[in-house]
Amino acid sequence: MSKHIQTRRKFIRNTTGATAAAVGFPTIIPASALGKDGRPAPSERVTMGFIGIGNRGHGVMGALLNHESAQGVAVSDVHKVHFGRNAFDKGRKYGMEGGIEVVNKKYAEQKASGTYKGCEGYTDFRELLARDDIDAVLVATPDHWHGLICLEALRQGKDIYCEKPVTHFFAEGKALYELVAEKKAIFQVGSQQRSDGKFQRAVEVVRNGHLGKLQRVEVGLPKGKDKPDGDPAIIEAPDGYDMWCGPSPKLPYMRARHHWSWRWHTAYGRGQLMDWIGHHNDIAHWGLGLEATGGKGGPLTVEAKNWDFSKTPDIYDTAYDYDVHCTYEGGIESLISSRNQMGCK
Repeated sequence: MSKHIQTRRKFIRNTTGATAAAVGFPTIIPASALGKDGRPAPSERVTMGFIGIGNRGHGVMGALLNHESAQGVAVSDVHKVHFGRNAFDKGRKYGMEGGIEVVNKKYAEQKASGTYKGCEGYTDFRELLARDDIDAVLVATPDHWHGLICLEALRQGKDIYCEKPVTHFFAEGKALYELVAEKKAIFQVGSQQRSDGKFQRAVEVVRNGHLGKLQRVEVGLPKGKDKPDGDPAIIEAPDGYDMWCGPSPKLPYMRARHHWSWRWHTAYGRGQLMDWIGHHNDIAHWGLGLEATGGKGGPLTVEAKNWDFSKTPDIYDTAYDYDVHCTYEGGIESLISSRNQMGCK
């Protein structure tokens, strides 16, 4: 648990104890205040802010709200409202207002009154991060914002759960690694397959030698997009598009390159390869004991082969088919490919 959370809670506990001794407890104390029915008391809950309320942010936020030890207090999205994949007028309600509704509804269900209005919303993540009452944040924005948001969150004393990939550029990742170490912060990346029992059992089988000494692994990832995924017409951008582009180039707006489909252009994502390598290739590294620790464990050589790119380069510029050949210490080889069967073999 991070130091700043411990300090805040210690202060609250000490202050509450001193006040109680001086004036006595009220006749009736709400069960939630004492942490009854298995729920932690408010002073022991991790207060959370959620940044990026699209499809992924919505899903992870919902999972975190189900944890009794967490308390959602704020959301942030550059759009007040949007409706998910390639759309602004239909489907599930995302964006800042959609996030507020989810949080308030969750806690309203736990109240006798059936109402709750305690979640605040922001279109600028910096306002959320400036709040002293927030312990930790979820970062589920498009990739190109991960690095800058996480760096600012660390400067503001927050712990972080960030969706993969951690950053858009290597230099951002290095700076983030160093600041996490300096702040002694809790930082978790959304590689959720490591929490899945099936993957854990498979890794145990491999690492305990039940398959013998492995010298080659094949990692299968999905194909990318070789044609527009949505309407490619250039249209007027919605409110918040400038902030959405942020540190990356502001390309002409089209729905085929916005929600979800931003990942097919290197301004905002790195294609299917970077979208999935943090899952199946991570499991391959885990199983083979090739996790990078102390600068060791990573590949000795990396060679890209047979890359095919979108036939509409003015819309997407990432590879839709790709092979990546890696070699490691001990003569171990790996082929990461969109042409392999999905998973690890």
